Amino acid sequence: MFNKGFKLFYITTLLFFSLLHIKVSAQEYSENVKSISLIKDKISYYIDSANKLSLNDIRGKKFSVLKNEIFNYYHTHDKIIWIHFGLKNNSSLPTLYINIDYSLIDKITLYSFKDGLLVDSAVEGFNGNGNKQRPFFNLNLKPGESREYFLKAESEAPFFLPLQIGSYSSFQRKFQTRDAFTGLYLGIMFALFFYNAVIYFFVKDKSYIYYVIYTLFMALTQITILGYAWRFIDFGNAWLDHLIIILFPCLAGYFVIMFARTFMNLKSFFPIADRLFDIFILVYAAAAVLMAFNKYSISYRIIDTNVLILSVYALVVSILAVKKGSRPAIFFLIAWVILIICLVIYSLRNFEVLPYERVSSYLLYMGSAVQTVLLSIALADKINIYKKETELSQARALSVSLENEKLVKEQNVRLEEEVSNRTQELQNTNLQLSEALDNLKDTQTQLVEAEKMASLGQLTAGIAHEINNPINFVKSNINPLRLDVKDLMEILNAYDELHTIQDLNAYKQKLGAIEELKTGMDVTYLQKEIDSLILGIEEGAERTAEIVRGLRTFSRIDEAALKTVNIHDGILSTLVLLKNNFPYYINLVKEFNANGNIECFPGKLNQVFMNVITNAIQAIKAKPVKEDEETIVIKTRDIENDQIEISIKDSGVGMTDEIKHHIFEPFFTTKEIGEGTGLGMAIVFKIIQKHSGKISIISSPNEGAEFIITLPNHQDSD
Repeated sequence: MFNKGFKLFYITTLLFFSLLHIKVSAQEYSENVKSISLIKDKISYYIDSANKLSLNDIRGKKFSVLKNEIFNYYHTHDKIIWIHFGLKNNSSLPTLYINIDYSLIDKITLYSFKDGLLVDSAVEGFNGNGNKQRPFFNLNLKPGESREYFLKAESEAPFFLPLQIGSYSSFQRKFQTRDAFTGLYLGIMFALFFYNAVIYFFVKDKSYIYYVIYTLFMALTQITILGYAWRFIDFGNAWLDHLIIILFPCLAGYFVIMFARTFMNLKSFFPIADRLFDIFILVYAAAAVLMAFNKYSISYRIIDTNVLILSVYALVVSILAVKKGSRPAIFFLIAWVILIICLVIYSLRNFEVLPYERVSSYLLYMGSAVQTVLLSIALADKINIYKKETELSQARALSVSLENEKLVKEQNVRLEEEVSNRTQELQNTNLQLSEALDNLKDTQTQLVEAEKMASLGQLTAGIAHEINNPINFVKSNINPLRLDVKDLMEILNAYDELHTIQDLNAYKQKLGAIEELKTGMDVTYLQKEIDSLILGIEEGAERTAEIVRGLRTFSRIDEAALKTVNIHDGILSTLVLLKNNFPYYINLVKEFNANGNIECFPGKLNQVFMNVITNAIQAIKAKPVKEDEETIVIKTRDIENDQIEISIKDSGVGMTDEIKHHIFEPFFTTKEIGEGTGLGMAIVFKIIQKHSGKISIISSPNEGAEFIITLPNHQDSD
């Protein structure tokens, strides 16, 4: 299935990561563990097919020598597997720990024997009392001591038992790294979730809502596979614990199918292929039903098989759609190919074609994030397609408008010549003109909506950039924070070693060594640096929250009811969303001197601020020679007759009297063809009229422009 070059690349990658986690035979050891040896040459296992053998029974059974590096029993339907091995601690570590790096084990029990006698046992997992995410045992193996161990693993899910032995601190660092990686993954997924959820309320496109829900359940599926779901939610019921393992991937599969069908418009391109997707939905439903009847093992395998077949089928359908000329299918195909590569590697690991490694475990994790980001970009591209269609519609509407205008002029000339003897004909013509006017009003309404879509397309890129910056800022602080915590943990571990020292002189020497260690690390500086890093992460999170708050304030364009709001909130939310559009040389000045609380349609006024400020930015950018610091000044003040005045002044190219005279007319624009619709300022004028206000312009060529908006604080009740 894979060519030799790809296999070589994959094996090289695995070897690289293997250097990070030193292995001994079939087990991974911590980098701190230098002298651990197996008492016996091989690790052995025994499959309890009858599910009835006790510990005493199993000790008399003949175990099979493990041939593979990782205990991989994906194909077996047996529910209990015993693992037997012996260890001797030749290191200086006070004890050793064992971690089973697999979270879907129902129950795992560790039995410890010394000199043939059972000295210790512990239970973890769904049906145990311990860690459901990462079963973790203290081997209680002192330096120089030898013990014999039996592991009893019980699971309805496919068996993978990657055993790792090492020190407590090495495992904690590994867990912290995984937690940080998972936090970054969830940050990306939930940022995409909320961002596209907001976009859905603008465009009302079904593919957006399917994508948003798919993003949610894909993220939940990934964190469930790694055991994070049970880390925070303990159902206290094994059936419910198994349910989410089946339910989340089924829901993620259903919504990605619905997204693919709507996004690529398969009902129009390939109606038969579209209907065949129903088969995969039925298979997911069957897996969920079998789960209800406690057929866990069958459900797991049905989902794995369905995912593989669905991936190939979706790939073929997207290729055919691309050949048919579907632009969305191109983006879907690229995203899907990336996910399929990760799925195939992940599945080959499950079927023992490739070894069980951390790289292969994280590939599906990373692949889903990359695929989700690419699909979000594809949805944004869809807005650009809407924009082009809108421009074509506007061109057709303009042509119709010109033809109607020509018709009106011709009729007026004929009416002036024949007014005395063709009264009846005049009435008929007036009727035709009335119908034409109605058509023009309908066309204008459609073009106003099209202008909103065009503005939304420009807004999307800016918001994506703004959200990406604070997320990168948070990410850059994680690694130095981890290093600082590592230093502090080293000091704490040194204090822990004091408990093992009995001699007073040795105790004092150890204390002196600890003080030297603290002095060398400069603990006070470490504390300040950790505070600084955490503050940086908080600032990144607050910036992301600020953008979301700005979106929430701005996304009220179509509200039909009057509300009393603070006009300054609307201006600030608009500036947040336009922040990426401001060049570095523009200085923004805000002088809010008014009370600001007015009765209005807040979403529509936000649209006014968006259009006027955008025009101001474009006017400055259009200057052939720019000053060292260009300015946009926004002022508010209360004036007489219970009114508020908002001034937006720029240092741009300004405008002539002729442009000022026509600026509020529909379809009038000074921009190049395709760069503007000519409806922005016409919409602004209508919105101000609807609020019983007025707008005026002070401008001269090369002297900038000032838009002065006057609004009443209270609207008339009628």
